[in-house]
Amino acid sequence: MNSICILRLSAIGDVTHVVPVVLSLQEQLPGVKITWIISKIEAKLVGDLPGVEFIIFDKKAGWEGYRDLRRKLKGRRFDALLHMQVAFRANLAAAVIPAKLRIGYDKARSKDLHSLFINRRIAPAPHQHVRDCLASYLEPLGLAAAPPRWEIPLDEGDHDFARSHLANDRRNLVISPCASHILRNWPAERYAKLADHAIRKHGMKVILVGSPAPFEAEYCTAIEQAMEESPHNICGKDTLKQLTALLAGADLVVAPDTGPAHIASAMGTDVLGLFAASNPNRSGPYNSLQWCVNRYPEALQKFTGKTVDEARWGAKAEFEGAMELITVDDATSMLDRWVEAQTAKSPSPQA
Repeated sequence: MNSICILRLSAIGDVTHVVPVVLSLQEQLPGVKITWIISKIEAKLVGDLPGVEFIIFDKKAGWEGYRDLRRKLKGRRFDALLHMQVAFRANLAAAVIPAKLRIGYDKARSKDLHSLFINRRIAPAPHQHVRDCLASYLEPLGLAAAPPRWEIPLDEGDHDFARSHLANDRRNLVISPCASHILRNWPAERYAKLADHAIRKHGMKVILVGSPAPFEAEYCTAIEQAMEESPHNICGKDTLKQLTALLAGADLVVAPDTGPAHIASAMGTDVLGLFAASNPNRSGPYNSLQWCVNRYPEALQKFTGKTVDEARWGAKAEFEGAMELITVDDATSMLDRWVEAQTAKSPSPQA
């Protein structure tokens, strides 16, 4: 096994979960050549992983994107393809990747004709976290599943950016309020109440982050305007690498089911996750499931009439009103519990 191609285009959270697979491949197969086909935005986060060749696939280029990928791979053949994405667009991309062994999802998790583009499957696992699912892609190669270990390269400029925004005399709470799907977002006024609570009761510095997208900027502004205390709003003012350094330096991150939650967890920072539209046991911040507010069972029952056991694993509850099932008290109580646990380990510095 000399050359392996990974196909995982997006999204940021899922791409973060592929990093342990890369690290484990390099450890278990020293000298193996790894090529990762990835989307442009996601490459900004992990595209400088040592020892990995990255090929950017432009999802917005239409058929030209597939022709460009074919040109880039002309004359090459991989020993194995790890086809880690079931979306139809990714399946078409897999069709132009020459590989002898083509590993994909088990039948239960296959869709959009995924089965036509693979010749070997990962083992079925009915109730598996996404990270563990992707980690299992190494097993059909005769290797051990990838352990939960992350390394995302950052430079000194990224750390300087983080240090310029983080307080060193109190705990830092970063709020990343926006998910890619609007129905996963918690109301701005509730974030405001949580942030005020963090400042008043726990003396925390609250930092609001988000992408430059107008909706996210407006959302962070709405939180800031609804607050009685003053947050530090840097929404849209950082790069993905700078955000990663900021999340790594924070004490706690608050987020719904969104990429920054997974980045923070990968960097070893606790995440207070807000989950109702999706199941945290499948897609929550991997190292912080104990700090997730979980109203998914109630949302699923209310909007679909099914229990978690009755519903398909991974079924969403992305309905209007689902995230409103998470109360302010749910979030502030979880924050209080987290602070209590941290204080038991080491008291917070005071201004």
